[in-house]
Amino acid sequence: MADKDDTNKSKSQAPPPTTAPAPAPAPASLLPLPPPPPAKPTEQKNPESGSKIRSNDRDIALANVEHEKRLSFIKAWEESEKTKAHNKAQKNLAELDSWENSKKASVEAKLKQIEERFEKKKAEYSEKMNNMVARVHKQAEEKRAMVQARRGEDVLKVEEKAARYRARGYAPKKFLGCFPS
Repeated sequence: MADKDDTNKSKSQAPPPTTAPAPAPAPASLLPLPPPPPAKPTEQKNPESGSKIRSNDRDIALANVEHEKRLSFIKAWEESEKTKAHNKAQKNLAELDSWENSKKASVEAKLKQIEERFEKKKAEYSEKMNNMVARVHKQAEEKRAMVQARRGEDVLKVEEKAARYRARGYAPKKFLGCFPS
Protein backbone atom coordinates (compact mmCIF):
# COMPACT_ATOMS: atom_id res chain seq x y z
CA MET A 1 0.00 0.00 0.00
CA ALA A 2 2.93 2.25 0.64
CA ASP A 3 3.98 1.65 -2.95
CA LYS A 4 0.60 2.84 -4.20
CA ASP A 5 0.85 5.99 -2.09
CA ASP A 6 4.35 6.65 -3.44
CA THR A 7 3.18 6.26 -7.04
CA ASN A 8 0.13 8.47 -6.42
CA LYS A 9 2.34 11.11 -4.87
CA SER A 10 4.78 10.98 -7.76
CA LYS A 11 1.88 11.27 -10.21
CA SER A 12 0.30 14.13 -8.32
CA GLN A 13 3.61 15.93 -7.94
CA ALA A 14 4.28 15.85 -11.70
CA PRO A 15 4.49 19.34 -13.19
CA PRO A 16 1.42 20.46 -15.16
CA PRO A 17 1.73 20.12 -18.95
CA THR A 18 2.89 23.23 -20.74
CA THR A 19 0.99 24.62 -23.69
CA ALA A 20 4.09 25.25 -25.81
CA PRO A 21 5.54 22.10 -27.33
CA ALA A 22 8.95 21.16 -26.08
CA PRO A 23 11.73 21.36 -28.66
CA ALA A 24 12.59 18.02 -30.19
CA PRO A 25 15.72 16.56 -28.65
CA ALA A 26 18.66 16.20 -30.98
CA PRO A 27 19.56 12.61 -31.84
CA ALA A 28 21.93 11.15 -29.27
CA SER A 29 24.43 10.26 -31.99
CA LEU A 30 24.91 13.99 -32.67
CA LEU A 31 25.44 15.06 -29.03
CA PRO A 32 28.95 14.72 -27.64
CA LEU A 33 29.23 12.44 -24.67
CA PRO A 34 30.64 14.00 -21.53
CA PRO A 35 33.80 12.36 -20.30
CA PRO A 36 33.49 10.33 -17.14
CA PRO A 37 33.82 12.55 -14.06
CA PRO A 38 37.21 12.56 -12.35
CA ALA A 39 37.20 10.54 -9.19
CA LYS A 40 38.70 11.68 -5.90
CA PRO A 41 41.32 9.28 -4.67
CA THR A 42 40.46 7.78 -1.31
CA GLU A 43 41.80 4.68 0.32
CA GLN A 44 39.90 1.99 2.17
CA LYS A 45 40.96 -1.32 3.60
CA ASN A 46 39.77 -4.45 1.93
CA PRO A 47 38.21 -6.53 4.73
CA GLU A 48 39.11 -9.83 3.08
CA SER A 49 42.74 -9.35 2.21
CA GLY A 50 43.59 -6.47 4.45
CA SER A 51 45.12 -4.50 1.54
CA LYS A 52 44.13 -0.97 0.74
CA ILE A 53 41.59 -0.39 -2.08
CA ARG A 54 41.76 2.92 -3.73
CA SER A 55 38.29 4.38 -4.26
CA ASN A 56 39.62 6.20 -7.32
CA ASP A 57 39.97 2.89 -9.18
CA ARG A 58 36.47 1.87 -8.19
CA ASP A 59 35.00 5.23 -9.21
CA ILE A 60 36.79 5.09 -12.54
CA ALA A 61 35.50 1.56 -13.15
CA LEU A 62 31.94 2.63 -12.25
CA ALA A 63 32.22 5.67 -14.53
CA ASN A 64 33.46 3.47 -17.35
CA VAL A 65 30.56 1.06 -16.81
CA GLU A 66 28.10 4.00 -16.90
CA HIS A 67 29.80 5.35 -20.00
CA GLU A 68 29.61 1.94 -21.76
CA LYS A 69 25.97 1.56 -20.69
CA ARG A 70 25.14 4.98 -22.16
CA LEU A 71 26.95 4.09 -25.40
CA SER A 72 25.08 0.78 -25.69
CA PHE A 73 21.74 2.53 -25.17
CA ILE A 74 22.65 5.09 -27.83
CA LYS A 75 23.70 2.34 -30.23
CA ALA A 76 20.45 0.44 -29.60
CA TRP A 77 18.44 3.63 -30.17
CA GLU A 78 20.37 4.35 -33.38
CA GLU A 79 19.74 0.83 -34.71
CA SER A 80 16.07 1.11 -33.80
CA GLU A 81 15.71 4.44 -35.63
CA LYS A 82 17.55 3.09 -38.66
CA THR A 83 15.22 0.07 -38.71
CA LYS A 84 12.18 2.34 -38.45
CA ALA A 85 13.44 4.49 -41.33
CA HIS A 86 14.17 1.38 -43.43
CA ASN A 87 10.71 -0.11 -42.71
CA LYS A 88 9.02 3.21 -43.53
CA ALA A 89 10.90 3.43 -46.82
CA GLN A 90 10.00 -0.18 -47.66
CA LYS A 91 6.34 0.53 -46.91
CA ASN A 92 6.40 3.64 -49.12
CA LEU A 93 8.09 1.70 -51.93
CA ALA A 94 5.48 -1.06 -51.67
CA GLU A 95 2.67 1.53 -51.85
CA LEU A 96 4.37 3.15 -54.83
CA ASP A 97 4.67 -0.20 -56.61
CA SER A 98 1.02 -0.94 -55.91
CA TRP A 99 -0.01 2.47 -57.25
CA GLU A 100 2.14 2.01 -60.36
CA ASN A 101 0.68 -1.45 -61.04
CA SER A 102 -2.90 -0.22 -60.66
CA LYS A 103 -2.26 2.72 -63.03
CA LYS A 104 -0.60 0.40 -65.57
CA ALA A 105 -3.56 -1.97 -65.37
CA SER A 106 -6.07 0.84 -65.96
CA VAL A 107 -4.07 2.17 -68.93
CA GLU A 108 -3.81 -1.32 -70.41
CA ALA A 109 -7.56 -1.81 -69.94
CA LYS A 110 -8.25 1.46 -71.78
CA LEU A 111 -5.87 0.44 -74.55
CA LYS A 112 -7.64 -2.90 -74.87
CA GLN A 113 -11.02 -1.15 -75.10
CA ILE A 114 -9.69 1.15 -77.82
CA GLU A 115 -8.23 -1.81 -79.72
CA GLU A 116 -11.56 -3.63 -79.46
CA ARG A 117 -13.38 -0.58 -80.83
CA PHE A 118 -10.90 -0.36 -83.72
CA GLU A 119 -11.28 -4.06 -84.43
CA LYS A 120 -15.07 -3.67 -84.45
CA LYS A 121 -14.88 -0.68 -86.80
CA LYS A 122 -12.39 -2.54 -88.98
CA ALA A 123 -14.81 -5.49 -89.21
CA GLU A 124 -17.69 -3.14 -90.06
CA TYR A 125 -15.69 -1.37 -92.78
CA SER A 126 -14.42 -4.70 -94.09
CA GLU A 127 -18.00 -5.94 -94.34
CA LYS A 128 -19.03 -2.74 -96.15
CA MET A 129 -16.16 -3.12 -98.61
CA ASN A 130 -16.99 -6.79 -99.20
CA ASN A 131 -20.61 -5.79 -99.85
CA MET A 132 -19.43 -3.13 -102.31
CA VAL A 133 -17.21 -5.66 -104.09
CA ALA A 134 -20.13 -8.09 -104.29
CA ARG A 135 -22.39 -5.35 -105.65
CA VAL A 136 -19.82 -4.39 -108.31
CA HIS A 137 -19.36 -8.06 -109.23
CA LYS A 138 -23.14 -8.47 -109.58
CA GLN A 139 -23.36 -5.36 -111.78
CA ALA A 140 -20.48 -6.62 -113.91
CA GLU A 141 -22.22 -9.99 -114.34
CA GLU A 142 -25.44 -8.24 -115.36
CA LYS A 143 -23.54 -6.11 -117.89
CA ARG A 144 -21.74 -9.20 -119.22
CA ALA A 145 -25.09 -10.93 -119.62
CA MET A 146 -26.47 -7.89 -121.46
CA VAL A 147 -23.41 -7.79 -123.74
CA GLN A 148 -23.73 -11.53 -124.43
CA ALA A 149 -27.44 -11.10 -125.16
CA ARG A 150 -26.80 -8.16 -127.50
CA ARG A 151 -24.05 -10.11 -129.24
CA GLY A 152 -26.46 -13.02 -129.70
CA GLU A 153 -29.08 -10.64 -131.12
CA ASP A 154 -26.52 -9.04 -133.44
CA VAL A 155 -25.37 -12.47 -134.64
CA LEU A 156 -28.99 -13.45 -135.36
CA LYS A 157 -29.56 -10.22 -137.31
CA VAL A 158 -26.44 -10.80 -139.36
CA GLU A 159 -27.46 -14.40 -140.04
CA GLU A 160 -30.95 -13.24 -141.10
CA LYS A 161 -29.50 -10.59 -143.43
CA ALA A 162 -27.08 -13.10 -144.87
CA ALA A 163 -30.00 -15.49 -145.49
CA ARG A 164 -31.96 -12.72 -147.22
CA TYR A 165 -29.00 -11.83 -149.38
CA ARG A 166 -28.57 -15.45 -150.31
CA ALA A 167 -32.26 -15.82 -151.07
CA ARG A 168 -32.35 -12.80 -153.32
CA GLY A 169 -28.94 -13.28 -154.76
CA TYR A 170 -27.75 -9.82 -153.92
CA ALA A 171 -24.45 -9.00 -152.34
CA PRO A 172 -24.26 -6.59 -149.47
CA LYS A 173 -23.54 -3.01 -150.50
CA LYS A 174 -20.69 -2.44 -148.10
CA PHE A 175 -18.06 -4.97 -147.37
CA LEU A 176 -16.04 -4.25 -144.23
CA GLY A 177 -17.12 -0.65 -144.33
CA CYS A 178 -13.89 0.87 -145.66
CA PHE A 179 -13.69 -1.04 -148.94
CA PRO A 180 -16.19 -0.09 -151.62
CA SER A 181 -17.83 -2.94 -153.43
